[in-house]
Amino acid sequence: MPINTSKTPKMVVIVGETASGKSSLAMAVAKKFNGEIICADSSTIRKGFDIGSAKPSPEEQKQIKHHLLDVADPDEIFSAAKFKNLAQKAIIQISNKGKLPIMVGGSGLYVDSVLFDYQFLPASDHKERELLAKLSVKDLISVAKGRKLDISEIDTANKVRLIRFIQTNGQLPKKRPLRKNTLIIGLKSNREDINKQITARTEQMIEQGLADEVEKIVEHYGWNCEGLKAVGYREWQDHFLGKKSLEKTKFEIIKDTKYLAKKQRTWFRRNKFIHWTRTPVNQAEVVELITTFLDK
Repeated sequence: MPINTSKTPKMVVIVGETASGKSSLAMAVAKKFNGEIICADSSTIRKGFDIGSAKPSPEEQKQIKHHLLDVADPDEIFSAAKFKNLAQKAIIQISNKGKLPIMVGGSGLYVDSVLFDYQFLPASDHKERELLAKLSVKDLISVAKGRKLDISEIDTANKVRLIRFIQTNGQLPKKRPLRKNTLIIGLKSNREDINKQITARTEQMIEQGLADEVEKIVEHYGWNCEGLKAVGYREWQDHFLGKKSLEKTKFEIIKDTKYLAKKQRTWFRRNKFIHWTRTPVNQAEVVELITTFLDK
Protein backbone atom coordinates (compact mmCIF):
# COMPACT_ATOMS: atom_id res chain seq x y z
CA MET A 1 0.00 0.00 0.00
CA PRO A 2 1.67 3.30 -1.02
CA ILE A 3 2.07 5.85 1.74
CA ASN A 4 2.81 8.92 -0.35
CA THR A 5 0.06 10.20 -2.61
CA SER A 6 1.29 13.79 -2.92
CA LYS A 7 4.14 16.06 -1.89
CA THR A 8 2.89 15.92 1.69
CA PRO A 9 3.58 12.44 3.12
CA LYS A 10 0.69 10.79 4.90
CA MET A 11 1.06 10.76 8.66
CA VAL A 12 -0.87 9.39 11.63
CA VAL A 13 -0.79 11.39 14.86
CA ILE A 14 -1.79 9.96 18.27
CA VAL A 15 -2.44 12.44 21.06
CA GLY A 16 -3.92 12.46 24.54
CA GLU A 17 -3.18 13.12 28.16
CA THR A 18 -0.34 11.51 30.06
CA ALA A 19 -0.82 7.83 31.01
CA SER A 20 -3.66 7.39 28.49
CA GLY A 21 -1.93 4.63 26.53
CA LYS A 22 -0.65 6.63 23.55
CA SER A 23 2.70 4.88 23.34
CA SER A 24 1.32 1.34 23.39
CA LEU A 25 -1.22 2.23 20.69
CA ALA A 26 1.53 3.84 18.60
CA MET A 27 3.59 0.65 18.86
CA ALA A 28 0.64 -1.47 17.72
CA VAL A 29 -0.09 0.87 14.81
CA ALA A 30 3.57 0.96 13.77
CA LYS A 31 3.73 -2.85 13.70
CA LYS A 32 0.46 -3.14 11.76
CA PHE A 33 1.20 -0.46 9.15
CA ASN A 34 4.99 -0.65 8.78
CA GLY A 35 5.59 2.62 10.56
CA GLU A 36 8.17 4.47 12.58
CA ILE A 37 7.43 6.64 15.59
CA ILE A 38 8.20 10.32 16.15
CA CYS A 39 8.05 11.17 19.85
CA ALA A 40 6.54 14.58 20.65
CA ASP A 41 7.46 14.87 24.29
CA SER A 42 9.41 17.64 26.01
CA SER A 43 11.18 15.23 28.39
CA THR A 44 11.93 12.18 26.21
CA ILE A 45 13.94 14.49 23.93
CA ARG A 46 16.54 14.70 26.71
CA LYS A 47 19.43 12.32 27.29
CA GLY A 48 19.32 10.63 30.67
CA PHE A 49 15.65 11.41 31.30
CA ASP A 50 14.42 7.86 30.95
CA ILE A 51 12.40 6.67 33.92
CA GLY A 52 10.58 9.89 34.83
CA SER A 53 9.67 10.59 31.21
CA ALA A 54 8.35 7.06 30.56
CA LYS A 55 10.72 6.90 27.62
CA PRO A 56 10.21 3.88 25.32
CA SER A 57 12.34 0.99 26.57
CA PRO A 58 15.41 -0.27 24.68
CA GLU A 59 13.36 -3.33 23.72
CA GLU A 60 10.57 -1.18 22.27
CA GLN A 61 13.11 0.88 20.38
CA LYS A 62 14.56 -2.33 18.92
CA GLN A 63 11.13 -3.44 17.73
CA ILE A 64 10.16 -0.08 16.20
CA LYS A 65 12.47 2.78 15.30
CA HIS A 66 11.75 5.89 17.35
CA HIS A 67 12.78 9.39 16.31
CA LEU A 68 13.55 12.48 18.43
CA LEU A 69 14.56 10.61 21.55
CA ASP A 70 17.76 11.78 23.28
CA VAL A 71 18.29 14.69 20.87
CA ALA A 72 18.91 17.29 23.61
CA ASP A 73 21.28 17.50 26.56
CA PRO A 74 19.76 17.71 30.05
CA ASP A 75 20.61 21.42 30.42
CA GLU A 76 19.89 22.46 26.84
CA ILE A 77 17.18 25.02 26.08
CA PHE A 78 15.09 23.21 23.50
CA SER A 79 12.34 25.11 21.68
CA ALA A 80 9.20 24.03 19.87
CA ALA A 81 10.68 25.62 16.76
CA LYS A 82 13.64 23.24 16.97
CA PHE A 83 11.32 20.30 17.53
CA LYS A 84 9.27 21.26 14.48
CA ASN A 85 12.39 21.39 12.30
CA LEU A 86 13.65 17.98 13.46
CA ALA A 87 10.20 16.40 13.23
CA GLN A 88 9.65 17.57 9.67
CA LYS A 89 13.00 16.07 8.67
CA ALA A 90 12.07 12.79 10.36
CA ILE A 91 8.72 12.68 8.54
CA ILE A 92 10.48 12.95 5.19
CA GLN A 93 13.11 10.36 6.14
CA ILE A 94 10.49 7.85 7.24
CA SER A 95 8.28 8.43 4.21
CA ASN A 96 11.21 8.13 1.81
CA LYS A 97 11.76 4.62 3.16
CA GLY A 98 8.18 3.75 2.23
CA LYS A 99 7.13 3.68 5.87
CA LEU A 100 4.33 5.45 7.73
CA PRO A 101 5.31 8.35 10.02
CA ILE A 102 3.46 8.09 13.34
CA MET A 103 3.77 11.08 15.66
CA VAL A 104 2.82 10.40 19.27
CA GLY A 105 2.89 12.60 22.33
CA GLY A 106 1.22 14.83 24.83
CA SER A 107 3.27 18.01 24.37
CA GLY A 108 0.59 20.03 22.63
CA LEU A 109 2.82 22.82 21.36
CA TYR A 110 5.26 20.35 19.84
CA VAL A 111 2.47 18.46 18.10
CA ASP A 112 0.67 21.54 16.84
CA SER A 113 3.87 23.17 15.60
CA VAL A 114 4.00 20.40 12.99
CA LEU A 115 0.27 19.95 12.39
CA PHE A 116 -0.32 23.64 11.77
CA ASP A 117 3.13 24.66 10.51
CA TYR A 118 3.62 27.26 13.24
CA GLN A 119 5.39 30.40 12.10
CA PHE A 120 7.48 31.23 15.13
CA LEU A 121 8.33 34.81 16.02
CA PRO A 122 11.85 36.20 15.51
CA ALA A 123 14.47 35.82 18.21
CA SER A 124 13.92 38.11 21.19
CA ASP A 125 16.22 40.75 22.65
CA HIS A 126 19.15 38.96 24.26
CA LYS A 127 19.81 41.50 27.05
CA GLU A 128 16.19 41.60 28.15
CA ARG A 129 16.08 37.80 28.11
CA GLU A 130 19.12 37.64 30.40
CA LEU A 131 17.47 39.99 32.88
CA LEU A 132 14.21 38.02 32.85
CA ALA A 133 16.13 34.75 33.23
CA LYS A 134 17.40 35.93 36.63
CA LEU A 135 13.84 36.18 37.95
CA SER A 136 11.94 33.33 39.56
CA VAL A 137 8.88 31.82 37.92
CA LYS A 138 6.73 33.58 40.54
CA ASP A 139 8.30 36.94 39.65
CA LEU A 140 7.89 36.28 35.93
CA ILE A 141 4.19 35.57 36.44
CA SER A 142 3.94 38.90 38.27
CA VAL A 143 5.67 40.65 35.35
CA ALA A 144 3.25 39.05 32.89
CA LYS A 145 0.22 40.03 34.98
CA GLY A 146 1.64 43.54 35.37
CA ARG A 147 1.67 43.80 31.59
CA LYS A 148 -1.90 42.46 31.54
CA LEU A 149 -0.92 39.36 29.57
CA ASP A 150 -3.23 36.35 29.61
CA ILE A 151 -1.07 33.44 30.80
CA SER A 152 -3.92 30.92 31.00
CA GLU A 153 -2.92 29.24 27.73
CA ILE A 154 0.76 28.64 28.48
CA ASP A 155 2.71 26.35 30.79
CA THR A 156 3.68 28.77 33.58
CA ALA A 157 6.01 26.16 35.07
CA ASN A 158 8.10 26.35 31.89
CA LYS A 159 10.36 29.31 32.60
CA VAL A 160 11.70 29.52 29.05
CA ARG A 161 8.21 29.62 27.56
CA LEU A 162 7.10 32.19 30.12
CA ILE A 163 10.03 34.47 29.31
CA ARG A 164 9.33 34.10 25.61
CA PHE A 165 5.67 34.96 26.17
CA ILE A 166 6.61 38.14 28.06
CA GLN A 167 9.13 39.19 25.42
CA THR A 168 6.62 38.81 22.60
CA ASN A 169 4.07 40.79 24.64
CA GLY A 170 1.72 37.82 24.64
CA GLN A 171 1.91 37.13 20.92
CA LEU A 172 1.74 33.47 19.98
CA PRO A 173 3.11 31.79 16.83
CA LYS A 174 0.88 32.12 13.78
CA LYS A 175 -0.85 28.95 12.66
CA ARG A 176 -1.47 27.77 9.13
CA PRO A 177 -4.24 25.38 8.03
CA LEU A 178 -3.98 21.76 9.14
CA ARG A 179 -1.26 19.79 7.43
CA LYS A 180 -2.59 17.78 4.47
CA ASN A 181 -2.72 13.97 4.50
CA THR A 182 -2.85 13.84 8.28
CA LEU A 183 -5.03 11.66 10.51
CA ILE A 184 -5.16 12.69 14.17
CA ILE A 185 -6.39 10.16 16.71
CA GLY A 186 -7.08 11.34 20.24
CA LEU A 187 -7.46 9.08 23.26
CA LYS A 188 -10.36 10.07 25.49
CA SER A 189 -10.03 8.53 28.92
CA ASN A 190 -12.21 8.34 32.00
CA ARG A 191 -10.86 10.78 34.59
CA GLU A 192 -10.89 8.22 37.39
CA ASP A 193 -9.02 5.68 35.25
CA ILE A 194 -6.38 8.24 34.31
CA ASN A 195 -5.84 9.17 37.95
CA LYS A 196 -5.35 5.51 38.84
CA GLN A 197 -2.90 5.08 35.95
CA ILE A 198 -0.95 8.16 37.04
CA THR A 199 -0.68 6.87 40.60
CA ALA A 200 0.35 3.38 39.52
CA ARG A 201 2.89 4.70 37.02
CA THR A 202 4.43 7.09 39.54
CA GLU A 203 4.87 4.26 42.04
CA GLN A 204 6.42 2.10 39.33
CA MET A 205 8.85 4.87 38.35
CA ILE A 206 10.01 5.23 41.93
CA GLU A 207 10.48 1.45 42.22
CA GLN A 208 12.50 1.51 38.98
CA GLY A 209 14.94 4.04 40.45
CA LEU A 210 13.64 7.50 39.58
CA ALA A 211 15.35 8.99 42.65
CA ASP A 212 18.72 7.65 41.48
CA GLU A 213 18.10 9.02 37.98
CA VAL A 214 17.38 12.48 39.38
CA GLU A 215 20.41 12.36 41.68
CA LYS A 216 22.68 11.45 38.76
CA ILE A 217 21.41 14.37 36.68
CA VAL A 218 21.82 16.79 39.59
CA GLU A 219 25.40 15.64 40.20
CA HIS A 220 26.35 16.65 36.66
CA TYR A 221 24.11 19.66 36.02
CA GLY A 222 22.74 21.01 39.32
CA TRP A 223 19.16 21.82 40.26
CA ASN A 224 18.92 24.67 37.73
CA CYS A 225 19.18 22.14 34.91
CA GLU A 226 16.53 22.88 32.29
CA GLY A 227 15.21 19.32 32.13
CA LEU A 228 14.66 19.18 35.89
CA LYS A 229 11.87 21.74 35.57
CA ALA A 230 9.60 19.04 34.17
CA VAL A 231 6.88 17.26 36.14
CA GLY A 232 8.28 14.13 37.78
CA TYR A 233 11.68 15.76 38.26
CA ARG A 234 11.18 19.19 39.80
CA GLU A 235 9.43 17.75 42.86
CA TRP A 236 12.61 16.03 44.14
CA GLN A 237 14.78 18.95 45.25
CA ASP A 238 13.39 19.34 48.77
CA HIS A 239 13.55 15.59 49.24
CA PHE A 240 17.29 15.54 48.57
CA LEU A 241 17.73 18.57 50.84
CA GLY A 242 16.07 16.61 53.64
CA LYS A 243 13.01 18.88 53.74
CA LYS A 244 10.48 16.45 52.31
CA SER A 245 9.77 12.75 52.74
CA LEU A 246 9.68 10.28 49.88
CA GLU A 247 5.96 9.81 50.46
CA LYS A 248 5.34 13.56 50.20
CA THR A 249 7.49 13.72 47.06
CA LYS A 250 5.44 10.94 45.49
CA PHE A 251 2.23 12.73 46.45
CA GLU A 252 3.41 15.94 44.76
CA ILE A 253 4.47 14.13 41.59
CA ILE A 254 1.04 12.51 41.35
CA LYS A 255 -0.70 15.83 42.02
CA ASP A 256 1.39 17.71 39.43
CA THR A 257 0.95 14.94 36.86
CA LYS A 258 -2.84 15.07 37.30
CA TYR A 259 -2.71 18.82 36.73
CA LEU A 260 -0.57 18.26 33.63
CA ALA A 261 -3.15 15.77 32.33
CA LYS A 262 -5.87 18.37 32.84
CA LYS A 263 -3.91 20.95 30.82
CA GLN A 264 -3.32 18.42 28.06
CA ARG A 265 -7.04 17.64 27.89
CA THR A 266 -7.82 21.34 27.59
CA TRP A 267 -5.22 21.83 24.86
CA PHE A 268 -6.29 18.96 22.63
CA ARG A 269 -10.03 19.57 23.03
CA ARG A 270 -9.59 22.77 21.03
CA ASN A 271 -8.49 20.80 17.99
CA LYS A 272 -11.61 20.11 15.92
CA PHE A 273 -9.70 17.79 13.56
CA ILE A 274 -9.08 15.07 16.16
CA HIS A 275 -10.88 11.72 15.78
CA TRP A 276 -11.56 10.77 19.39
CA THR A 277 -11.60 7.18 20.60
CA ARG A 278 -12.33 6.06 24.14
CA THR A 279 -9.95 4.01 26.23
CA PRO A 280 -9.38 1.14 26.58
CA VAL A 281 -8.87 1.44 22.84
CA ASN A 282 -10.74 -0.77 20.41
CA GLN A 283 -7.76 -1.46 18.15
CA ALA A 284 -9.96 -2.96 15.42
CA GLU A 285 -11.73 0.39 15.06
CA VAL A 286 -8.42 2.25 14.97
CA VAL A 287 -7.06 -0.13 12.32
CA GLU A 288 -10.16 0.42 10.20
CA LEU A 289 -9.88 4.19 10.56
CA ILE A 290 -6.21 4.22 9.53
CA THR A 291 -6.79 1.76 6.66
CA THR A 292 -9.52 4.02 5.26
CA PHE A 293 -7.24 7.03 5.61
CA LEU A 294 -4.31 5.35 3.84
CA ASP A 295 -6.53 4.03 1.02
CA LYS A 296 -7.74 7.51 0.07
